Amino acid sequence: MGGFFGAVSSGRSVLMDVFFGTDYHSHLGTQSAGLTFWDSEKGFSRELHNISNTPFRTKFENDLYKFSGSCGIGVISDTDPQPLLIKSQLGAYAIATIGIINNAEELIEDVFKSDHNQFQMMSSGGINVTELASALINQATSFAEGIRNAQKRIKGSMSIILMTDKGELIAARDLMGRTPVHIGKREDGHCVSFESFAYEKLGYHDCKELGPGEIVKLTADSVEVLQEPGRDMKICAFLWSYYGYPNSDYEGVNVELMRYHNGESMAQTEIDRGTLPDVDYVAGVPDSGIPHAIGYSTRSRKTFARPFVKYTPTWPRSFMPNDQSVRNQVAKMKQLPVDRLIRGKKLLFVDDSIVRGTQLRETVDFLYESGAKEVHMRSACPPIMYACKYLNFSRGNSDMDLLARKIIAELEGVEGQKHIEEYADANTERGQCLLKTICEKMGFDSLGYQTLDGLLDAIGLPREKVCTYCWTGKE
Repeated sequence: MGGFFGAVSSGRSVLMDVFFGTDYHSHLGTQSAGLTFWDSEKGFSRELHNISNTPFRTKFENDLYKFSGSCGIGVISDTDPQPLLIKSQLGAYAIATIGIINNAEELIEDVFKSDHNQFQMMSSGGINVTELASALINQATSFAEGIRNAQKRIKGSMSIILMTDKGELIAARDLMGRTPVHIGKREDGHCVSFESFAYEKLGYHDCKELGPGEIVKLTADSVEVLQEPGRDMKICAFLWSYYGYPNSDYEGVNVELMRYHNGESMAQTEIDRGTLPDVDYVAGVPDSGIPHAIGYSTRSRKTFARPFVKYTPTWPRSFMPNDQSVRNQVAKMKQLPVDRLIRGKKLLFVDDSIVRGTQLRETVDFLYESGAKEVHMRSACPPIMYACKYLNFSRGNSDMDLLARKIIAELEGVEGQKHIEEYADANTERGQCLLKTICEKMGFDSLGYQTLDGLLDAIGLPREKVCTYCWTGKE
């Protein structure tokens, strides 16, 4: 996904604010990161680094002496290198984005027709989506008009942070509010952030959360609304079940509390159905599965435990190495069993989601090799049936990369794709068949998914305001 942070102050250096504020978004992206500052005397300064194998802080702490300025932005990205520095008829500016452009080729052709001669091609053969967004912005006579133009023409989603050569910040939340944008305030300035908690430790307090499509301009002493928010919203449900940090709040709903409620709901459903297994311990798959498991344990009155822990000092993320075989080995080396909590025990694990199931089989094998008597698995969200069109979660080359869709294809081929809704419902014959087949393939003693109703109830927002495309295929 990715996240950004920016700050503007009345003469005070925002260097450390932007450094630490950006670092607090490291859980959202793993590929690249960048910092850009504006100084009234020196102009713009920028550094970009690949962070796929090294954490943000380690990459950038030696660059800090190069920077100065009372205005700056930073970004953690799961896609293209950014922020970019742009020179246009609107002036010079730095820009970073969060989102996906699904109609990039169509937009590129349109931009070419409007006298834009070239884009810088990346080694992948594509172009930087932030550069494309800036080209659409540059077609207008103001930044606000340009951002509106870009967002309306982009199929996908696009939240934007922009820093002008006047030392101002402009922030825009994507049209449907799929990702959050928060504004913080302190006595000498303002900041903009994907995560609200990122600025609390820096002395800022909540000022406002942008609405869908809202655009604001920030100076040290003002927040000016350039575009009023729209009424319709489709915020991503995975912000709560997976992406969000425990102390994050989105639309007033805390991540950790939502996960507790979600786990409680899952356990209550099993109690009502009479399907709650007799286990010794309930555990969470680290890290985001843990609070869901705490809720499940509380409601089911089954003891919570941590039968295995992850060793993270040297490899914080198993997907950081570039080579897949190395990633698999790192994932295996990170899982350290607590023998007395596994050997001879019946265990129930709760994970935040089951997407492709890449490492699930290895995890189950690891538990049985460590002496587990039974391993039951629960997913804190429904079966994922559609690759995301709006953010990077569950995004792949095909829906058939997803575990549930693969199993459906194996069971019924093309015909099975006509009955996806049935397969997603554990109360149907097809739904039970899906659960049974995944259990056989993965080695679970039982498998259960949270219902869509249960997930949405745990979030607590009006249902029409939450994006559930990954499960329903409906926009």
